[in-house]
Amino acid sequence: MTRRIAELLRAGQPDETVTIQGWVRTKREQKGFSFIEVNDGSSMAGLQVVINQDVSDYEASLKRISTGASVEVSGVLVPSPGKGQRIELKADSVKVYGEADPETYPLQKKRHSFEFLREIGHLRSRTNTLGAVFRVRNACATAIHQFFQERGFLWVHTPVITASDCEGAGEMFAVTSLNLKQPPLNDQKEIDYSQDFFGKPAYLTVSGQLEAEIMAMAFSNVYTFGPTFRAENSNTSRHLAEFWMVEPEMAFCDLDGDMDLAEAFLKYIFSYVMEHCPEDMEFFNKLIDQSVLSTAENIINNQFERITYTKAIELLEKADKKFEYPVEWGLDLQSEHERYLAEDLFKKPTIVTDYPAEIKAFYMRLSDDGKTVRAMDILAPKIGEIIGGSQREERLDVLERRIVQQGLDPATYWWYLDLRRYGTVPHAGFGLGFERLVQFMTGMANIRDVIPFPRTPQNVEF
Repeated sequence: MTRRIAELLRAGQPDETVTIQGWVRTKREQKGFSFIEVNDGSSMAGLQVVINQDVSDYEASLKRISTGASVEVSGVLVPSPGKGQRIELKADSVKVYGEADPETYPLQKKRHSFEFLREIGHLRSRTNTLGAVFRVRNACATAIHQFFQERGFLWVHTPVITASDCEGAGEMFAVTSLNLKQPPLNDQKEIDYSQDFFGKPAYLTVSGQLEAEIMAMAFSNVYTFGPTFRAENSNTSRHLAEFWMVEPEMAFCDLDGDMDLAEAFLKYIFSYVMEHCPEDMEFFNKLIDQSVLSTAENIINNQFERITYTKAIELLEKADKKFEYPVEWGLDLQSEHERYLAEDLFKKPTIVTDYPAEIKAFYMRLSDDGKTVRAMDILAPKIGEIIGGSQREERLDVLERRIVQQGLDPATYWWYLDLRRYGTVPHAGFGLGFERLVQFMTGMANIRDVIPFPRTPQNVEF
């Protein structure tokens, strides 16, 4: 049976007969022996394979083996005399599945820029850095499910196609089956959506939150984990047009319970990744960002600071620092403000609560002062906001008024309002951009390098 290289590096013993499969990272020849490093993606390190002339078809096999070739090797594990490796594989047989022309294979043994690697997205996962990123990404996803499942949450699959704009921002991708060259028009010379597939305008979802609230009204505690979309023409290192969101929703929960869960959630994920991907995290700390490990320890070991938005504004106004964007009550915090609070002032994750109602979404619960809403953002050192959440507005009359104030049509949200008519309860939830979490955790500078196939303006390759 084929064995994974990570398992062999961890627990393989001399004299074991094993078979491995993977891709050749390096090849060198020395005094009648050939040494190849084979990696199967299960770990940062590959397994060194020693091939001597006793192997059948030695010359023919050797000619076909080069960096990038796929191979299967069977043999016996032996102690390795080389530094930094405990065992190596003495080959008895070598099978080449697929060759890689060394003249044209783009991933030779040298450093490549991340910009170049994005151009070869079909091959970049074979590099050390992207391999480590996607192992950490996998561990994060596993931890997310484990965290919620251990607490009795139901994982719900919310729709990708929707007629509702959760954020009210209007930055949505349209979904249509109409002929865009000659769309049908109504009497007002506007597009006649009654002839479209769904009979009305439809879009790719920007959030599964509203549907999660529906499910929370039956199952109490639920969470979503799936793709979301923003048609935002932004070419920054922190924005994607397609990204994954984690959104728990809890019935019979207020803002304090929401903050408690969010803090426990982040601590759990970081602890899980540190335990299950130590080699990859050490790699990031050494070669990408030397604060990766200390950042993780900061998250895991510190109680998060909690302040109101009003207090945050006061602290920013007193700051001995010049900000690019203005600081004023009623304006949203910018990334530089968020980072100052978490990174410079408190030096640990900081939760800011009770934002002005005018700058927050219609579904957030209006506070008794009539000016703020029961919202919260978790700000993290080096990245700023990483989680945004709120207690939801459970009062029908207040919710209807908020929808109208934000220029939305209450009729579109009839079902959402029904949740307040029939058995309404206090409830709360939050959203976490999955790629921003992975970016924050690994120290990667560009969010396009923490998702296998980034979707950004003018880029939909692979």
